[in-house]
Amino acid sequence: MSVTTARGPTGRIEIDYERCEACELCVPACPRHCIEMGIGINGQGFTAAVCAHPETCTGCAICAESCPDVCIQVWR
Repeated sequence: MSVTTARGPTGRIEIDYERCEACELCVPACPRHCIEMGIGINGQGFTAAVCAHPETCTGCAICAESCPDVCIQVWR
């Protein structure tokens, strides 16, 4: 299981890279532009989302709420 972890000024997210089906809903949902689509392909054959800018994450959880695959966890 591969997980991308991000710790920002007030929050931290983890994206389960192997569960992500690359729907891209989390990318525009993030108001701080923390999430981008990665370049690698996961075990399901998808180019999964990654937290590219963890330093700006506030832990607002909008990304997790938008994820239909429930592969984003948020801590504040």
